Amino acid sequence: MGCVPRRLRIGSAIPLGCALAVLWAAPANAQSDLQLFTPDTFELTGDVRIVAVDGEKSWVRGGFGKLRSSGGQDDLRVGPQLGNVSLVWKPQFTWSLSATVVGSLQGGERTEAGLSEAYLSFRPMRGSKVALSARAGLMWPPISLEHEGADWHVRDSITPSAINSWIGEEVRPVAVEGTVSADLGENKLRVIAAVMAANDTAGTLLAFRGWALHDRTTLAFRRQPLPPLEEEYRDYQAPFTHPLLDVPEGFADRPGYYAKLSWVPPMPVRIELLRYDNRADPEDVNNDLEWGWRTRFNQLAAVADLGSGLQLKGQAMTGHTLMGFVEGEHRWIDARFRSAYAMLTRPFGAFGLAARVEAFDVRNRGGVWDSEYDDTGWSAMLAAKREWRNVTGLVELLHVSSKRQDREEVGLNPRQGQTQLQAALRMHW
Repeated sequence: MGCVPRRLRIGSAIPLGCALAVLWAAPANAQSDLQLFTPDTFELTGDVRIVAVDGEKSWVRGGFGKLRSSGGQDDLRVGPQLGNVSLVWKPQFTWSLSATVVGSLQGGERTEAGLSEAYLSFRPMRGSKVALSARAGLMWPPISLEHEGADWHVRDSITPSAINSWIGEEVRPVAVEGTVSADLGENKLRVIAAVMAANDTAGTLLAFRGWALHDRTTLAFRRQPLPPLEEEYRDYQAPFTHPLLDVPEGFADRPGYYAKLSWVPPMPVRIELLRYDNRADPEDVNNDLEWGWRTRFNQLAAVADLGSGLQLKGQAMTGHTLMGFVEGEHRWIDARFRSAYAMLTRPFGAFGLAARVEAFDVRNRGGVWDSEYDDTGWSAMLAAKREWRNVTGLVELLHVSSKRQDREEVGLNPRQGQTQLQAALRMHW
């Protein structure tokens, strides 16, 4: 345990950016394309909301609650909240080379500010059948069907699914990503592949807390709290996790990867397959008692247009995470996780409706962390929105039910349910 912790640093991404900028140097007339601080290079988004919620203390405050806000157990807690505020800077260096930098402020029960994303984008002129593009820096991989925009806001509701809530928590590496898009007759294909680092601890929250549903994301240099750990484990595991972290000495000691295939056949449907593997060493640990978690998952996703604006979206994920040394037949933590949702959306002019159902679980079979710490549950959501010029109004009703046996350690019933009603005004400039 004599290793030195290496958290994600701005300097870690600088070599990637410099290399990309040199490789795709600006042409002689690039000055005419240069836009650094013009009004078009900035975006400001934010929302305020009223939240009514019951149930247990939120994971945001170190509890087992699945939602962003804490309830009053058997009582309904109602109050105003600042949601998420993002300042996006998108400078253009040449006609093909640009950058995206996003700073965020997250309100609610724990207010935090910091860097959300920072990456370079390269988009050369496409041919008649093939297009190439690339990104390099700190960014979300192309997984979510629910988020959009540089600020990565949820499009049709306030709260994303458990899958995409977890992506915002623990799956945002420093990566170099390339994309090839091609038209093959009436079929459209897109292949995305990336090499990545600074994601060694992905899986910590899933194992110790389980799935959750919220629209908070992890900011660079920030940490996430874990639920109360049993006393016997406190000498081995920190009570927090830094999702943007290379655990061993040095940057990108064991680079991971992700790859995605997207297919649009000659019908109104898109099908996606994705593989993600952070390749972390589960025996690596730093001085803060944060471990490497070997986390891998596969995802199948689809979007289908059903006519009259009705759209069906679905994502299904299954994965495996390992941590610690081998004890018996398994490592200390050997957890398999899975989740799936189906969502219907329908616009009515300036109005829109959305409905989503999902199920999730985490099954532990580790040498220390066994089935007593399994996490199972489901949720259902209804949302409506109304759009004006620069403002979107949203109302959302969300219910989640889950079971975790280790809730008994803090005097709670293993089976807990929470209902949350939110109204939000989302503004964009």
